[in-house]
Amino acid sequence: MKVLLRRNVKHLGQIGEVVDVKPGYARNYLVPCGLAIEPTEANLRAIEEEKQRYLEELAKQRKEIEARAQVLNGKEITIAARANEEGHLYGSVGPAQIAAALAEENLFVEPSEVMLVEPIRQLDKYDVPLSFDQDVSATIHVWVVPAREVLGDDEPMDAAGSTVAPADDLADDVPAIDEPTADE
Repeated sequence: MKVLLRRNVKHLGQIGEVVDVKPGYARNYLVPCGLAIEPTEANLRAIEEEKQRYLEELAKQRKEIEARAQVLNGKEITIAARANEEGHLYGSVGPAQIAAALAEENLFVEPSEVMLVEPIRQLDKYDVPLSFDQDVSATIHVWVVPAREVLGDDEPMDAAGSTVAPADDLADDVPAIDEPTADE
């Protein structure tokens, strides 16, 4: 069965192409999802107009992606992680943590755009590639440092790695409790 593609379909074809597919694929997926229509003369003309609008939109999105990659390229971020004396992390740093660290600096990426071969498990500096499109990418520098180094040595930490207020500071925050008197 021949159909006219209204959108790019991976492993099948580009918008405006007439492709031959199995009838069930066309009837059950391509046509109901609005990805393909019957290849008539009127439809061919209409799809050509849609294709022009689609290509203009793609060019606009492409410029935005390239600008975003240019802003991120060479950016350095620091991620604090708990580690032992040898520098091995208690856990790992993955794409979600890198995306969150970038978000703290108002640079937003999806974790799926962070191309780590394997999670980071050691304190060090890493060059992490970001992939936004087929041929648009950037590289950021990720410093994985011990959690204490970021906080400073004067701030105590509990076993979970979060900061704790000194005991004398806590006493000031507790309101005084009135002692009951003998009359009560």
